[in-house]
Amino acid sequence: MKNCIEISWKPDRTSSIPAYQQIIDFFLSSVSSGAFAVGMRLPSQRKLSELFEVNRSTVSTAIAELSSYGIIKGSYGAGTEIASNTWSVLLKSNQSWSKHVLSGNFKENISTLQMINQLEFERSLLRLGTGELDPRLFPVKLWQKALSRVGKEVVSLGYLEPLGLYELRCEIARHLKKIGINTSPKCILITSGSLQALQLISVCLLKSGSKVFVEAPSYLKSLQVFQSAGLELTGISMDKDGMEYWKMLPLLKPSAKENTSVVYTIPSNHNPTGICMSDKRREELLDFCLTNRIPVIEDGAYQELSFDDCSFNPIKFFDQNGMVIYLGTASKTLSPGLRIGWLVAPQAVVKRLGDAKMQMDYGASSVSQYIFLEFLRSGMYDDYLFRLKSVLKKRLDNALNVLSENFSSIADWTKPHGGFYIWLTFRAPIRSELLFNAAIKEGILLNPGDIYDFKDNNSLRLSYAYITESEFEKGATTLKKLIIKLQSEHGRKK
Repeated sequence: MKNCIEISWKPDRTSSIPAYQQIIDFFLSSVSSGAFAVGMRLPSQRKLSELFEVNRSTVSTAIAELSSYGIIKGSYGAGTEIASNTWSVLLKSNQSWSKHVLSGNFKENISTLQMINQLEFERSLLRLGTGELDPRLFPVKLWQKALSRVGKEVVSLGYLEPLGLYELRCEIARHLKKIGINTSPKCILITSGSLQALQLISVCLLKSGSKVFVEAPSYLKSLQVFQSAGLELTGISMDKDGMEYWKMLPLLKPSAKENTSVVYTIPSNHNPTGICMSDKRREELLDFCLTNRIPVIEDGAYQELSFDDCSFNPIKFFDQNGMVIYLGTASKTLSPGLRIGWLVAPQAVVKRLGDAKMQMDYGASSVSQYIFLEFLRSGMYDDYLFRLKSVLKKRLDNALNVLSENFSSIADWTKPHGGFYIWLTFRAPIRSELLFNAAIKEGILLNPGDIYDFKDNNSLRLSYAYITESEFEKGATTLKKLIIKLQSEHGRKK
């Protein structure tokens, strides 16, 4: 086992220098002098806060900055260790970059999510909560057919017009008509995934300080897109029919003219809960937003992944006033690597966002746009979707059976009608950090519910889309054993 650093130093409470800065300087000095060698392990943050006699948040701030310099690194199984004693130590004295590392407007992901993003590439881990389709479901033959046709038809790959490939926008308009959205190519913007659409909206259409009302829990809470633009995320609770929109009313300014709020919602097969907003609730939500002049961003990432003909109309279906911006994507159905999404909005809004997109990347990948166009106009996409939903439905049924057999006495969960996710909530309190770390050691990567919520929620986001029936059963049974063990240890400590 690597040597663990021994520390007898403490920050000077009488100094005008903040404690976190003293801790940073202490580590930089110790590393540059050779006292702390590369590979030496740091005590846990909890232990460091005890040694330094400071709050754990102070230690976390210092560790985050040291990590950004490359001085230390963290990895599960090995803990946090000294990673460099060379030029990165000089960052503190050479202010060319160090003062900029953490000063940009775009905020970092929370540490748990950063770790999840890293560990998702560890092939030995069973990903029990990941928001991605199983790569084994990728339609290789259809993909090869589409590539072959595109290769014969496309003779150049220049820049495309600001809104995206016209023929693709025409096909998307025809495709959207099947789910109740009537629009035209001039009201569609092709984006590099729906996440880019959110970035465009946040910097082009919303003012700093505006409220963004989201479901609680919400996928958006795990991101920093809106927060980086100076927007305030405000969680609104859900019931079985979706967002309880009336709870927004006390949070609005007295005059509708003063409101700069917006609603962001995933009404169909919600991420992370799997809840489907009822048609009645969708109409009521839109009426409420019309009355209070609150625009709506509808994320339809999972709109096409409803099973058993249990399909709900998009909120955009009810929109007669241009209040709703609708987001779609191929990432959750075909391939995240394709990086193709689309945005439907009034023409003036689309034109504004298209202009901003040209400044960002000069358009989504031309190759990806031609490939997705071929999938749509050939009918391959609809055929593929039909088969995909059949597979996912079987995986969902299996997952619900596995949970019923293993978790009925200790947890409750949603029963989705489509999408990727099941939201599981434990009845007895359990520390998500301990469970997350323990699961890693057992070869399982979890998505704790806390990263999607505005408070601790004792929940997990489970996904049946990335793993097979047998893999889900293996992961769930291992998870149950961990839960029982952790709760037993907690009981002994009382």
